[in-house]
Amino acid sequence: MASKKGNAVKVRMESSAGTGFRYYTKQNAKAQGKKLELKKFDPWAIHPETGKKGAHVLFEQKKMPPSKK
Repeated sequence: MASKKGNAVKVRMESSAGTGFRYYTKQNAKAQGKKLELKKFDPWAIHPETGKKGAHVLFEQKKMPPSKK
């Protein structure tokens, strides 16, 4: 019999730079009191100092899209 993998819930992290780039990660289901905010690399964001593509920006947790069954 398969055992349960844990209390992790899949969440979507979307870039605050407005590029539409997103990461999918897992969050502890017991610690869902507040939304995740992580600083991660966005390859489509424009770096403010150099003007080149690729920068570390803030990613915020958004709702997961409905699953297709």
